[in-house]
Amino acid sequence: MNRLGGRSSAKIVLMGSHRGKTVLLLSTTTGYQTRAFVSAAEKLGTAVVFGTDRCHVLEDPWRDGALALRFEDPAASAGIVVEYARAHSVDAVVAIGDQPTPTAARAAQWLRLPGHPPDAADVCRDKYRSRECLRSAGLKVPSFERFARNTNPRQLASAISFPCVIKPLALSGSRGVIRANDAEEFEAAFARINRLLGSPEVGVLRDPASGFIQVEEYIDGVEVAVEGLVDAGRLQLLAIFDKPDPLVGPFFEETIYTTPSRLPASTQKHAGDLLQRAVAALGLFHGPLHAELRLNSAGAWILEVAARPIGGLCARSLRFQEGMSLEELILRHALGENVSPVRESCASGVMMIPIPQPGFLESAENVEEAARTPGVEAIEITAKLRQQLVPLPEGASYLGFIFARGETPQFVEQSLRAAHAKLRFVISAALPVVS
Repeated sequence: MNRLGGRSSAKIVLMGSHRGKTVLLLSTTTGYQTRAFVSAAEKLGTAVVFGTDRCHVLEDPWRDGALALRFEDPAASAGIVVEYARAHSVDAVVAIGDQPTPTAARAAQWLRLPGHPPDAADVCRDKYRSRECLRSAGLKVPSFERFARNTNPRQLASAISFPCVIKPLALSGSRGVIRANDAEEFEAAFARINRLLGSPEVGVLRDPASGFIQVEEYIDGVEVAVEGLVDAGRLQLLAIFDKPDPLVGPFFEETIYTTPSRLPASTQKHAGDLLQRAVAALGLFHGPLHAELRLNSAGAWILEVAARPIGGLCARSLRFQEGMSLEELILRHALGENVSPVRESCASGVMMIPIPQPGFLESAENVEEAARTPGVEAIEITAKLRQQLVPLPEGASYLGFIFARGETPQFVEQSLRAAHAKLRFVISAALPVVS
């Protein structure tokens, strides 16, 4: 079984409403979400072709016929996609995750398929440029400045206002993001992020943004995530997720998302109106959108707008009319279908199970008992036994995910917390012994 959903060939076709059409999915080889997109394509009867950042030297190492791409070179990768698409009649190009979005945007434009413009995808991938763009449009963003990662942080500390947030420009998902309350914490955080950016794991991404570290104003308040779909430049709000656990630092590990939001309707409308302005400012046109906002007495502050759907398995917490998944919705939209999504009437949520300490996973216990918690639909332990676990800010994954549904977001939140309290993870500090 390969790492892209257990398929042995490049195309997967079943009967469905888009029978005979082909979607090219661009994804990193480690993407959680790939299998969900494959399932959605099978439901639609759509053929799937993969384009991944696998080794380009080996000949089809996972035997799934995928295109070998280098997402750090979007133009060259898009050229490979276009050559294949013109030879095999591809109907849509969809990106999963941050890294493939510039490649997908170029390929879609060159093929005259609907998508986000390349300039917009590039800006959204760059935390510095996107902030500049949003600020120029008059939207509230934290004050910010970027520095070369080899800058001496002691020389910067005297000119920094505290508290502040230091973050790498090349990473996502709160990875490497640290709050500093004074000069001493700032110097330590800057050096820590610098070491992370210099690690082989990050270096292999070959992202030019790895040469910079951004320093931002810390914005207090409630944080929400927004999922949307942009259609001809018009934003359709799919869901606003509350984040009930306060994200105040020093690290910003996300845990629980619940929807619908418990914020006042006027606040939710304000957030949606601001994001529509952000869509126009960034030039987004056709495809998914994921955004992060902070809300306080001064208004709504845009932290991030990404030209992609919510990451990992979190999309499983969203369902639309007739049980449609977010992945199916995105595929239908990419294939040109006129979609008017309505989220299910019940509340839903997900918990990204945090890694409590570094080490190696020896066992995950009481999973079945936790899964019987009222409201809980499923628990997915995605970490493998003997896998090395690295918490934030250096880490890039979770132990797994808990999903719940119920009448209210309060009930869903309680279900997620109750299930998590029953789980027990045995993590050893020593290297595992392989027999």
